[in-house]
Amino acid sequence: METVKKAIQSQFKTLSLVTVALIFSVILLMVRIKLNKSFFYLFLIWNVFLAIIPFAITMYLSSKQNISTFKLIVWLIIWLAFLPNAPYIVTDLIHIKTGNNTLLWLDILVVLSFALSGLFLFYLSIIDMQNLVKSKFEKIPIATLTFSILFLCGFGVYLGRFLRYNSWEIISNPHVLISDVFNILISPFQHYEAWLFTIGFGTFLAVGFWLFRNLNTLENQ
Repeated sequence: METVKKAIQSQFKTLSLVTVALIFSVILLMVRIKLNKSFFYLFLIWNVFLAIIPFAITMYLSSKQNISTFKLIVWLIIWLAFLPNAPYIVTDLIHIKTGNNTLLWLDILVVLSFALSGLFLFYLSIIDMQNLVKSKFEKIPIATLTFSILFLCGFGVYLGRFLRYNSWEIISNPHVLISDVFNILISPFQHYEAWLFTIGFGTFLAVGFWLFRNLNTLENQ
């Protein structure tokens, strides 16, 4: 409990911004439900909850003093498993074409607000993890590691959106997951859509992170 309290106190401003973004998203969703008499987009609540998990992990780790290298590596693996859930919400824009056309602009605002909240949590979590890794592994090229993680997340989002895998299946259904990943890796021409999506979405995340990081640096000057 004391660790959680310290984490909240040390990142109060960040948590305030995250809270405002999430509350705004939920309010928009409630307005949409009221006006359209439809619970179609209620799944966004669950998706944003999953997006909070990697952010909560890095916030917790950032509040810990002298965390061991082994524990950091274990947490890093868990963090990587959940990290694609945050940018995944961007792909929920695909549901707009299957939703009710009534007040279409409101549907767009609802999904975009949750998607932007997910990206905000995503980039904040990556920055926190960068700082944690730098504190333990000074010789690791952080930029290269970050670049690799962003494209891995692009691949992870593809697995979730198009092959319908989720983070839990790394443990509950690893054989099928590993088999599908292996097939994509060894037969790139047969699975060119997976590679195109990974490169395209990974580039989108990389450009977004570059902008976010530079804006954050300018604010701190």
